[in-house]
Amino acid sequence: MDVIGSINMKVLQTFLAVAEKGSFRAAAETLNRSHSAVCAQIMQIEGQLGVVLFERTTRSVKLTVEGHHLRDSARKAFYEINLGLRRIREQSDARRGQLALACSSHMASIHLPPVLTEFVRTYPGIAVTVRELTSQDLYEALRQKEVDFAVGPQTDDPAFDCTTIMVEPLQALVPHHFLISPRDSITLAELSRFPMLVQIQATAVRRLVEGAMQEQGLEVPTRYQFIQSETVIAMAEAGLGVAVQPASRLAKASLKATAVLNLTEPCITRSMALITLRKQSLSPAAQNFADKIIQDVRKTTRFNCDAEI
Repeated sequence: MDVIGSINMKVLQTFLAVAEKGSFRAAAETLNRSHSAVCAQIMQIEGQLGVVLFERTTRSVKLTVEGHHLRDSARKAFYEINLGLRRIREQSDARRGQLALACSSHMASIHLPPVLTEFVRTYPGIAVTVRELTSQDLYEALRQKEVDFAVGPQTDDPAFDCTTIMVEPLQALVPHHFLISPRDSITLAELSRFPMLVQIQATAVRRLVEGAMQEQGLEVPTRYQFIQSETVIAMAEAGLGVAVQPASRLAKASLKATAVLNLTEPCITRSMALITLRKQSLSPAAQNFADKIIQDVRKTTRFNCDAEI
């Protein structure tokens, strides 16, 4: 006789409820069933197994030796079933749905394209929205829960959790006609003597440059201000002035009229991170994408977290 096949899950659930509560009446209340229905199901499983599972008295219900064995086995079985069902649901959730992220224009244009392309190829059922924002707007989008996570300049704000993806130096972009002779580096003080092209204060690069200049006692330029780094680079190429930009951005730019110089005294670095609200749990789809961004960018950039710059 196939004993397992003759016992259904609901009867086992009823048995476990009685075993846990030590009472038919309490189990009936927990299961939202009648007392007589619970008693009938226990008698059914005892009849199918051919053993007594409970010692019944007027005051208590106790498990027999056989009842203890069945309780332990049923607990393990239900745990494994629930675990398997949860994993199936999580895998299903990870392959469909939608997610939104905020991203700095630098990361969106330089590092995100190959990562996003492979991700949507692997998970075609997931709709991804990417919002390119300045760092201040990026942080605000996270606070307002308009996006699942962000990829941008690392912050010390206690409202966020940050996982560093890359650390890179900022470099100087100088038109050739500003240089008397070829060189590899330039100090911030030397750079400040030329017309400087800067981004607006809502950008992390502007705040880094401004902070470094103030520490050096240098005047912060305000004459030429732009939003996008692409515009800054184009203006430098046109000979309007000098600029400070992330090394990975300048490495991707097509430059003819400008020289890329290492910035010294001081050397300024920028950390880019995956950012979430403090203690936030991401959906399976968002977590998969976040993990892939961290892994792939760290693997492909030479400005990794452990590199000496």
